[in-house]
Amino acid sequence: MSELLDGRARTREGSLAGRVAMVTGGGRGLGEAICRCLAQAGASVVACDIRAERAAAVAKAIRAGGGEARGLALDVTAGDQAAAAVDEVLGVYGGLDVLVNNAGIDATLPFDEMPAETFDRILDVNLRGPVVMARAVFPHLRQRGAGHIVNVASTAAKRAWPNASAYHASKWGLVGFSHALHTEARPLGIRVTAIVAGGMRTPFLFERFPDLDPGLLQDPASVAETIRFVLTQPDGTVIPEVTVLPMRETSWP
Repeated sequence: MSELLDGRARTREGSLAGRVAMVTGGGRGLGEAICRCLAQAGASVVACDIRAERAAAVAKAIRAGGGEARGLALDVTAGDQAAAAVDEVLGVYGGLDVLVNNAGIDATLPFDEMPAETFDRILDVNLRGPVVMARAVFPHLRQRGAGHIVNVASTAAKRAWPNASAYHASKWGLVGFSHALHTEARPLGIRVTAIVAGGMRTPFLFERFPDLDPGLLQDPASVAETIRFVLTQPDGTVIPEVTVLPMRETSWP
């Protein structure tokens, strides 16, 4: 018990030193916060984003702060790009320990006004994207008998509100996929976790809802810290799902 209370033991348990983490949608917002948090915990971080310049800027900032990071251009819906990105990470670092499926999009429209291609694109990025990425990393993690896949979901996976039908469908599906993958991956030594995140102070919300009260939202760094916590659980333990809410979350009781 005394060792568990020892500060040095806590630091050691919270460290990600020696681990390699890929973060999709890592170019800004929550993805950037995740990249910075994991790098500060000692991980080598690969920031992946469909906007190459954003990924490169995040990686450059992490390196300037003394961390290890690379930026990669990646469309998570493209299986060939996902496979190539994983191969590049393995070639550079010799291994891969963590995949954080964070990339996501939305369109705020009533269902009967949303073009079918828009609905399909949201599902393609938010739901099929994590499937594509998990498929790309799974053979490596299975061969190692270790690793962690984190799927960033939303309170939209638990409740519903108007003008977000595609987003709700994608996030409900992502939580279902995450739990299903957890049941198959756990016997192989692979951990899978769904992060049900409440509203955050990120461009994802403010670009669509500029009048939102920031005081009702949480710092994305807090969600990133929860992901770090999930990734640093002792061997033999996995957290399949965790919910992280602002204290004043309005879409949750």
